[in-house]
Amino acid sequence: MWTNRRSALAFLCSMAGTKALPGWVAHSQRPPNFIIILCDDLGYGDIQPTGGHLIPTPQLNRMAREGMVLTDYYAPQNLCTPSRAGLLTGRYPIRSGLAWGVILQPDRRILPMTEVTIPAALRPAGYASGLFGKWHLGHQGPDWQPTKHGFDYFFGIPYSHDMQPLPLFTDTGPDTKPTEEAPVMSELQQRFYGEAEQFIETHKDRPFFVELALSAPHLANYPNARYRDPKMQSAYAEVVEEIDTIVGRLLDKLRQLRLERDTLVIFTSDNGPWYEGSSGVLRDRKGGAGYDGGYRVPCLAWQPGTVPAGKRGDSIAMGIDFLPTFCAMAGQTLPESTLLDGKDIRAVLTQGSPTPHDALLLFDDEEVAAIRTQRWKYVAQTHFHGKRLAIDDHYPQLYDVSVDPGENYSVHHRYPEVLAAMQQHLAQARSTFGPLKRGIPGFGRPQELNVPPKA
Repeated sequence: MWTNRRSALAFLCSMAGTKALPGWVAHSQRPPNFIIILCDDLGYGDIQPTGGHLIPTPQLNRMAREGMVLTDYYAPQNLCTPSRAGLLTGRYPIRSGLAWGVILQPDRRILPMTEVTIPAALRPAGYASGLFGKWHLGHQGPDWQPTKHGFDYFFGIPYSHDMQPLPLFTDTGPDTKPTEEAPVMSELQQRFYGEAEQFIETHKDRPFFVELALSAPHLANYPNARYRDPKMQSAYAEVVEEIDTIVGRLLDKLRQLRLERDTLVIFTSDNGPWYEGSSGVLRDRKGGAGYDGGYRVPCLAWQPGTVPAGKRGDSIAMGIDFLPTFCAMAGQTLPESTLLDGKDIRAVLTQGSPTPHDALLLFDDEEVAAIRTQRWKYVAQTHFHGKRLAIDDHYPQLYDVSVDPGENYSVHHRYPEVLAAMQQHLAQARSTFGPLKRGIPGFGRPQELNVPPKA
């Protein structure tokens, strides 16, 4: 395990170059830019590229035509805080102590300072990094600021926009106290994008990483008066249409700046839909134990000349893959000692290659609830009458997701050898991650904060 942040960075991103993949074209002398558009609670069935049909999303359709749709992409977890921790660190969230629930107002947990984030990992390569939107990885104590976790700039809110009080922060550096203002809720997504666009323009001559972490369509919805949905007359639909327009503005801005061939843009969500929204053909929703509706979310990748246009790829991938992938594309190497759970998915993005994962683990809080391989899905627990229910011993749930993506009909009786292998994999995963459990967080007990994970 790393002894300190500096040594972790040295291990994580050395300056040795990596061998370029045949499908990855370097369009300039500098490393590529990276932009992640991370929506909040956007469902698999909410946008047209992943099967939605009620809400028009013409700009996301364009992004899909010009890039790739990853049909079998998973958020790192089925709730906000752990999902965002996993995306930024390349590790299953239980490793950072943030797997249980979400950080609420009295909660003193933060992302541990020992964790190496995407912006921190890219900094040795000269990247400028900005976070615009929702953080939700801690908001109390001296070390919560995103600028203390690798970002150079933060403009956004500390947690979900349904939580109060809701300050809108401008954070210009780790040694500067963030300034606060009261947000105008109907303009919040526009403010996030406007600040992100200004950051991109300011740093157009150097490599940058931008996380545009929109706080929508998380409930409550605050439609902007410029976006009205004539078909559904739904506030949720209007917010999704506003998100769609923001994506179009971003792609147009990159073309205007002549950065489109040097910028990888990822559009995705932190987890499935909550009380509103659509998980499409998938079963269950946000927080829904082991079924895909809480984890499997839209993911579009766009970089003209690098990501093939109009391609749909079903190779399994997860948000934990972005850190090692971005480091590889930036010319960095990742030694095995980094304890990353994510994989380099450049070949998936540029060539539609098979996944580098043997399996993905789906956590419900701190428990491994399900396992997904390329063909199979094994679900070990669900929720019933408000209780977490283990179902692996009584009603084995083995699904062939290549023909049954909705996880409707278990085929365990037809494939007993597959069932046995998945159950063994589950037991091994629980043995590995069980010692990292910390239990329900004790709010307001500072002595329990930031205990370094065991692995």
